[in-house]
Amino acid sequence: MHDTTIRGGTLVDGSGRPRFQGDIGIDDGRITAVGGKLSPGRRDIDASGALVTPGWVDVHTHYDGQVTWDPYLSPSTDHGVTTVVMGNCGVGFAPVRADRRDWLISVMEGVEDIPGTVLSEGIRWQWESFPEYLDALDAMPRALDVGAQIPHSALRTYVMGERGVTHDEAEPADIKAMVALVREGLRAGALGFSTSRTIIHKYQGRKYPPGTFASPDEILGLARALGEVGHGVFQMTSNHTQMESELPWLTQVARDNRLPVAFALVQTDQTPDTWKRLLAALDQTHAEGVPLYGAVAGRPAGILMAWLGSIHPFMAHPLWQQLLTLPWDQRLARLRDPDVRAQLTDAAVLQSAAQHDSRLAYLTQGFHKMFALGTEPDYEPAPEHSVAAIAQREGRSPLQVVYDLLMADEGRGIVYFPSFNYAYNDLSQLHTELQHPRTMMSLADGGAHCGYICDVSMPTFMLTHWARDRKRGPTLPLELMVQRQTRDTAAIYGLHDRGQLRPGALADINIIDFDRLSLPPPRVAFDLPAGGRRLVQGARGYVATLKSGQVIMQQGERTGALPGKLVRGPRSAAA
Repeated sequence: MHDTTIRGGTLVDGSGRPRFQGDIGIDDGRITAVGGKLSPGRRDIDASGALVTPGWVDVHTHYDGQVTWDPYLSPSTDHGVTTVVMGNCGVGFAPVRADRRDWLISVMEGVEDIPGTVLSEGIRWQWESFPEYLDALDAMPRALDVGAQIPHSALRTYVMGERGVTHDEAEPADIKAMVALVREGLRAGALGFSTSRTIIHKYQGRKYPPGTFASPDEILGLARALGEVGHGVFQMTSNHTQMESELPWLTQVARDNRLPVAFALVQTDQTPDTWKRLLAALDQTHAEGVPLYGAVAGRPAGILMAWLGSIHPFMAHPLWQQLLTLPWDQRLARLRDPDVRAQLTDAAVLQSAAQHDSRLAYLTQGFHKMFALGTEPDYEPAPEHSVAAIAQREGRSPLQVVYDLLMADEGRGIVYFPSFNYAYNDLSQLHTELQHPRTMMSLADGGAHCGYICDVSMPTFMLTHWARDRKRGPTLPLELMVQRQTRDTAAIYGLHDRGQLRPGALADINIIDFDRLSLPPPRVAFDLPAGGRRLVQGARGYVATLKSGQVIMQQGERTGALPGKLVRGPRSAAA
C-alpha cells in the first residue's frame, strides 16, 4: 500500500513523450510507481479529468531576501513551482560584512526594484559568509525547495571593500581571495555563480553594481573555479545588443569547465534579428557538445504601467511628483479632476522631462507598444490594439488614451508594454527559441521588479498560451512546454532527482484542471514587510501541488505543510 496514490490522471511526465493515462504511487516523499491502475493508498487523490505533471523548476528568481521571511515564496507556489533557484544577475546578500548590509539592500533595490524598506524590515540577517547564508536558509521551514547561487556584486565588495564598489581593477590577490570564496560556497552547496555586465542594471541613481566592468582575469578566474570544484552553472546577464561579442569567452568557459554556462537571450527593438545569429551559434556549440545555453523567457518582458506602479507615461511630470506625496484616495480624487488631467497630458512638458534620458523616453513615449492589459490578459496583442492605433482612429492624443486606460477600474487600470521579445509585434521569435535544444526556460524574475513587472506567472502562461490558447500563430506541444520547465531546467542545474514523473524521483507534482487553467490580471498589493507594494498575479485551475509527496497548495489555498528544503549542490537521480 502506497502512502499516497494519485488516481486516474492524464500524465505528462516531463520527458517529452506523449501523455498517457495512469496512477502514481508515492512513498516516503518519492514516486515509487507510475502508470497503470495501482492499489489503494493510505491516501487517495482523485485526478480524473486532470493533468498530472512534475512541479515546475524555476531557475531565475530573486527571492534572496524574501526567502528569509516567506516560506511559500508567493506567488511562485500559486503557479505550481516546487523548486526555485535564486542569486541571479550577480546580486544577492552573501557574503556580506555587517556594515555593508544596507548597501547590498540598495543594490538589490536599484537593480531588481525590490523596495529597500521591505528588505530592511524583512531580512533576518544571520550570516556573513556564503556557507553561513546557506546554513541560515537550511534552518528555516518552507513549502518548496530553494537553491542559491553566489552573486558577483556581494562577493567582490566583500573581498575588495570600497575598491570593489568603485570598479577598481581586481589585483591578483583580490582574484585569488574571490576564487577561494567561490570554491568554498560551491562546496557548501551553491548551485552556481552569477554576474551581470549590463548597463541597464543600476542602483542609487546611476551607479553600476560591482562586477559590471570586471577584467577578463577576474571574470575568467571566477568562472574557472566552478570547473575546479566540478559543479555549478555560470549565469550571466549582459548588454543584450552586444551579446554576440560575449559569446567567444563564454563558449570557452563552457568548453573548459564542461559545465553549463547560461546567458540571457532576449530580442531588443534596437537589434531585432540578433537572436537568429545567437541561435546559430548555439547550434554550433550544441553540435560540439559544449554546454552553452541561451536563457529565454516564455513571453515578452512585460512592463506593467499603473498609477500605483513604478512606471507610466506621466511619471516624469512635475505635477505627478507632487501627487505622489498624497494618500491613494486623495491622489485618485485629484486624477479625476479635469484640470489635473489637462496638465498631466501636456505632451510638451513630458517630452521636456524625458529629453535627457533615452530609456525613459522609450518607455513613456512608445505608444505603439502600449496596450490595455484588460480583465483577460493578452500577452500577444496585435498592433491595431495599441494606444497609438486607438489614438489615431479616435482622433485623440496618445496621452489622453493612456490616461483613460489607467483610470479604468477605479484607477487601477494596467497598461502593458512588451519590452524585450516583441520587436516583430508577435511571439514568432519565441516560438522558434522555445523549441531549440540549447535554450533554457528562464527570466520569470520571481520576487523582483515589484512595481513594474509581474512575469512570475510564466510557468502557467507556458501551458495556457503556448499549449492551448494562442491565436496569432501556431501553438506548441503540451508535452514540450512541461518538459522545458521541469526535466530540462532541473537537469541544467544538476538536479536530477526531480523534474519527471518516474520511480525514484521526488514526488514534486502538479494536478491541473487544464480546461479551467487561466491567469487573472495582475494587481497591486501592499502585502510585503513594512506594507511594501508589489504586483502579484495568481492562477486558476491548479487542483493541487505536492512537494515531496505532501500537498502544499490545494485549490489555490495554502495547506500549511512545509516539506521544502535547501538544495545543496547537484542531486543524483535516485534509483
